Amino acid sequence: MAMQPITLTSGMRANLVSLQNTNSLLENTQKRLASGKKVNSALDDPVAYFTAVAHEQRASDLASRKDEMSEAVQTVKAADAGIQSINTLIAAAKSLAQSALSAGSTTAGTLMAQYNEVLNQIDTMAEDSGYKGVNLLSDTGALTVYFNEDGSSTLALAGFDASTAGLTMTQATDWSDPDNIQDAMTELDAAKVELRTRSSELSNNLSIITARQEFTQGMINVLKDGAAGLTNADMNEEGANMLMLQTRQALGTQSLSLASQAAQSVLRLF
Repeated sequence: MAMQPITLTSGMRANLVSLQNTNSLLENTQKRLASGKKVNSALDDPVAYFTAVAHEQRASDLASRKDEMSEAVQTVKAADAGIQSINTLIAAAKSLAQSALSAGSTTAGTLMAQYNEVLNQIDTMAEDSGYKGVNLLSDTGALTVYFNEDGSSTLALAGFDASTAGLTMTQATDWSDPDNIQDAMTELDAAKVELRTRSSELSNNLSIITARQEFTQGMINVLKDGAAGLTNADMNEEGANMLMLQTRQALGTQSLSLASQAAQSVLRLF
């Protein structure tokens, strides 16, 4: 005997389709609640998805630039620390020269030797003021800071020679002659003025880099907020949707059961 095909009543079919739609919506809502996003892929909303991806990528690029700026700040700070220390040594050298003016020839010779050692230490200090291989207290030192993601916005920092040769300070000779001591003091004063000018330049560059750091962090926040606004789900709304869909699911299941019972009742008549 041939098997008769099972047919559904129109009511049962309608209830079944409605229940399937409800289950699909419930699955989407569960995914949004689990991920916290209303747009998880390009299938959900292509425009919102790809726009958010572009925002996130730009934010990531700017974050890398911000890290580079942080390193540039440390390079400038290293140079400034070197300048401050060299200024301290210049002050010590000047104190030696002033003492030599009122000292005897023997003492003046000893002070001159100490003076020359201080100048040697200034050279060493200038050489040791680099950071990650970049020394702005050297005329060969240079640093380019990139501010935006495509590298079109930059700040170029050029180093200067902070050694005794660069500051036009020479080793002292024959401090038995007061004129030679005065010449040394004049060189020290000129070096101090030069360092003050260079320190001001470094301070200005540091201010620029710091301002760009703050601006970049602000842009990163804006981009991330923009991406979140396009893709993040409203958890309160999704929670309400979940409750509504669960209720609809329960009602749909009950309705399908009732429709099935009605069909069985009809069959009992035969």
